Amino acid sequence: MNITNIKKTLEELKSEPSKKFKQSIDAIFILKNLDLKKSDHQIDIFVELTKDRGRKNKICAIVGPELAEEAKRVCDKVILDSEFDQYKKKNLGKKLAREFDFFIGQANIMPKIAAIFGRTLGPKGKMPNPKAGCILPPKATIEPLFKKLQKTIRINVKTQLHFSVSVGNEESNMDDVAENIMTLYSGIAKAVAQEKENIKKVCVKKTMSKLHAIDMN
Repeated sequence: MNITNIKKTLEELKSEPSKKFKQSIDAIFILKNLDLKKSDHQIDIFVELTKDRGRKNKICAIVGPELAEEAKRVCDKVILDSEFDQYKKKNLGKKLAREFDFFIGQANIMPKIAAIFGRTLGPKGKMPNPKAGCILPPKATIEPLFKKLQKTIRINVKTQLHFSVSVGNEESNMDDVAENIMTLYSGIAKAVAQEKENIKKVCVKKTMSKLHAIDMN
């Protein structure tokens, strides 16, 4: 797959009828020849896109007093370790998991974070993840990570051989959307057994349009 074919398909997609709302543009990846019962065939990666996708990732920081001031300035929500007791109620943890895309955790209180939030954030794959750089030491700077997470997507393939990712919207610059798709393709190819040979098909669609397949040659 190359950037020229991606741009050609996006031009076809632009001809789809507009709606009364701003539609997102999604990339659908269909994989093959993977036995997802085998752990080494499963995929769990974070891909940092090169361009904005027209939506904001909501970030919640779970920190101690050392990172509290900057977290309150930068993040969408801050939970201090002194407030943990109120989150023992399971329904509050579930609400957090639904509301936020990523969680940042302070390293020296991670055992407490796991004890309080693990049962609700864990099953949703939302616990602070070191693969995404989301566990910070007490003297770290949060803002660079916050900016990085705005362009970060988690790809988790464990039960089915296809997934969909938002890569922009119909008001986005289509060259930027094409770059995002190419970045995703490269990241997934590196993570999949036999690399791009096991990426069967990549399609794009608007929220309420038909699929448009990208030429994989």
